[in-house]
Amino acid sequence: MTIERAPEIIPPPRRRAPTMEQAPLSDPAALLSAIEKAALNPQVDIGKVEQLLALYERIEGRRAEAAFNEALTVAQAAMRPVATDMENSQTRSRYASYAALDRILRPIYTNAGFSLTFNTAPGAPEAHVRVTCTVAHRAGHVRTYTLDLPADGKGAKGGDTMSRTHATASALSYGMRYLLRLIFNIAVGEGDDDGNKAGSQQQARQGTVSAEQLAELRKLVAEAKADTTRFCRYMKVARLGDLPAARFQAATAALEAKKAKGGA
Repeated sequence: MTIERAPEIIPPPRRRAPTMEQAPLSDPAALLSAIEKAALNPQVDIGKVEQLLALYERIEGRRAEAAFNEALTVAQAAMRPVATDMENSQTRSRYASYAALDRILRPIYTNAGFSLTFNTAPGAPEAHVRVTCTVAHRAGHVRTYTLDLPADGKGAKGGDTMSRTHATASALSYGMRYLLRLIFNIAVGEGDDDGNKAGSQQQARQGTVSAEQLAELRKLVAEAKADTTRFCRYMKVARLGDLPAARFQAATAALEAKKAKGGA
């Protein structure tokens, strides 16, 4: 009688945890997990662990930079030109103050995950101040912008117009405004044509402010202690209700600036 043997059952090979060589380089989490396990293994060369850790940092750095650039595109797409609200008596030109820029831009760039820090740095030429702006994104990427500005107290014609302390403060204020504009590529202007005729044609093509916007303008006029007639003349309209809706932002920025100065 023949006795048949039962077929031998070979257990499947046990699956091992991925080693550093097996960890997919495209998966930062798996790579980091493999690095952590290798660092605890005394048989693994520490030099190889350091190399892989540097590789992980480069991968994460590229991912963070890509997120930074994508967020910058989104933020810039949401930004519009900012109206001028201040006047330089020496150059007889108008400009947008930092307060006006900040009021419009901060909600947009913070919503996109950015934070801005202004400071000064060494290395500026003599009689200059180097203004810096560090832009950090929540994904981890950081970029620093710099601008060297004269702080010698000289005016447009070369004469002494202010002390060095005042000149430095002025350069800092100027640098903050212009760095903010440069970082987000912001245009600044009145937002309308120079001539009255062109302004009238523009108003005819666009709708005027809504009832809610008109109420807000009147409230701001009162809070800023502004003269309504003079303000309408400044905005080149006969009355507040004739203000084009496209110029509502410029009007509120001007009134907010006047209000901040105490109605002076």
